[in-house]
Amino acid sequence: MNRTRFKRRTGIYPETFAEMEAVLVERQRGKKKSGRPPALSLGEQLLLTLEFWREYRTFAHLGDDWGIHETTV
Repeated sequence: MNRTRFKRRTGIYPETFAEMEAVLVERQRGKKKSGRPPALSLGEQLLLTLEFWREYRTFAHLGDDWGIHETTV
């Protein structure tokens, strides 16, 4: 996805997304891992969150687009 399309979809530029993802990855390193592994990677979770904030779509619609159940969203 090109830079303009990414900005329209998420509301931020790819460079900002990369910085946000790096902060989340660093924060995750210090956490103890327990339970079931997440259905989405950290980057995918961030992207899904940005799409939700941008469009305020229902979890059911987001789940359909991402191929996951709405309770996973």
